[in-house]
Amino acid sequence: MTLEELVSCSTDTEMQSVCDCLEEVLKAARDQERLTVGVYESAKLMNADPDSVVLCVLVCDEEDECDVALQIHFTLIRAFCCEAGVDMLRVSGMRRLATVLGEPRERDLHCILVTSPQAEREELGAVGRYCSESRTRNQWPPCITLHER
Repeated sequence: MTLEELVSCSTDTEMQSVCDCLEEVLKAARDQERLTVGVYESAKLMNADPDSVVLCVLVCDEEDECDVALQIHFTLIRAFCCEAGVDMLRVSGMRRLATVLGEPRERDLHCILVTSPQAEREELGAVGRYCSESRTRNQWPPCITLHER
């Protein structure tokens, strides 16, 4: 048994609920033009105005794991997020994410920032709680997988 298996307490139902909430948060943020998409754009925003960011989604499928440049960018963005107290999620399922956002698959979707909402949404709270619970279980950033439907 690995450490991840020992500290992981998430049920499949809880994980699916977090995935559903994340999708709703991203759709609402897209509709309200509160998304910053792309590694470079996200790094620029985190450097310029980190207080406006409420959620960072780092998207990395298995084939991206060996991309050294991408992993260096992720390290920089994670450092910005930790310094600013921004919740982070590591997500696999780039194709599903592109479908949810209505973006072409060719676009850089490796990093997505959600900026401050006009009104706090229940889904954002659920994702934030999941991030907080994962921190207490030493799973940082927490990882989820978006499955095709």
